[in-house]
Amino acid sequence: MLHIISLNESETLDFKRSWKDDYLKTICSFSNDNGDILLLGVDDDKTIIGVNEADKLLEILSNKINNKLGIIPQIEKIIIDNKNIISIDVKRSYAPVSYHGSFYYRSGSVTMQLKGSELANFLLKKYGTTWDAVEIDNFSIEDIDKETINKFKNLAKNRLPYLSEETDIVEILTKLNLYNNSKLNRAAVLLFAKDPQKYFVQSFSKIGKFISDTDLIADDIIEGNLFNQVEKIIELLKIKYLKSNIYYEGIYRKEKLEYPETALREAVINALIHRDYTNNSNLQIKIFDDKLIMTNGALFPWELFIDSLKSFHPSLPNNPIIAKVFYFAGLIESWGRGTINIINDCKALNIPEPEYNYQAGFFSIIFYKKVNVPVNDRQKGILELLKNNPLLTINQISNHFKVTRLTIIRNLKKLRELNLIKRIGSDKIGKKDKKLFF
Repeated sequence: MLHIISLNESETLDFKRSWKDDYLKTICSFSNDNGDILLLGVDDDKTIIGVNEADKLLEILSNKINNKLGIIPQIEKIIIDNKNIISIDVKRSYAPVSYHGSFYYRSGSVTMQLKGSELANFLLKKYGTTWDAVEIDNFSIEDIDKETINKFKNLAKNRLPYLSEETDIVEILTKLNLYNNSKLNRAAVLLFAKDPQKYFVQSFSKIGKFISDTDLIADDIIEGNLFNQVEKIIELLKIKYLKSNIYYEGIYRKEKLEYPETALREAVINALIHRDYTNNSNLQIKIFDDKLIMTNGALFPWELFIDSLKSFHPSLPNNPIIAKVFYFAGLIESWGRGTINIINDCKALNIPEPEYNYQAGFFSIIFYKKVNVPVNDRQKGILELLKNNPLLTINQISNHFKVTRLTIIRNLKKLRELNLIKRIGSDKIGKKDKKLFF
């Protein structure tokens, strides 16, 4: 138990000084997630306080939790340093658990109530299904776009070679888990319908060119199934909305977009796959002179934090059937590397890392252009040095260039004013601003 107390509060551990009925929400959230332990008689700083009348409280809690939540956790009294601690060990429930009609989950060390589409998806998953797996009425094989099916078969040759010779659309859709019991599901509509917006009005995408936050000078609405939307969006970005830099390799003329095309394609596909299609919003791509913002309504996995996207992380698609079909088509990987690939593609083009944000049910990725700023040779040298080792001290930098500390301090101040570096701590130069890359 001392080992457990030494851990920090998290999704699976919570410390409380004493019991309050409001903590039934915490127990509810544990049960709805992966379970774990609530400790009574321990302060937030891990100081052991103990609880009064522990034996009486044990009996009260056992009855209260069972009556209010319908679960029976393991509750026991533990004595540490002659003080009574109560441990409430909550196991994961495979049926949804509510408290006074509301459902709760954990986000970090905070208990939060599930509402709207988050609640709907939670209940679907608890009953072993997902939003995109739900069968839909009034949609038949005749509403499937054969041309898109043929495009998919061609794309899937490497991962599903046996489909290349298959001509029966029902057989293809069945093998892709899109057709069952003579009914097609929501994933089939979004992936292969001739007119998916007839069934899901909000499933279109928008692109706009802005000269300010409110002034729009050009825009397009992109409709059709998801495969067609990907191609139409990338085509419009290339021919209408983004500039291309022209260069030559020998006698051959080449063009390179101001943002990496592979990263844009990955971001568009991710947005369409992970979209919350119960949200009335749509995928929006806003292009400004200095940045591109891609935003869509989405449900961010509880298991991840936004910073998880910058390193290897598990693949947890909101619409797993749609994601799997895109995987079979060779358009995504299934290893949680897509967001890392986007970052690496931007670095390869020598532009800033993209910024990932999630707020109020909306996910966004922001691509930034490389900013040309007036820096002298000394400052360029400092930037290059910090790029390779961002934690150098002022003394180390001055020794490297064989100049005074005052000279380095003056140049570092200029670089901070230009927002090219950010100082963290008192003695060291911290990592560069995450929005910038040199």
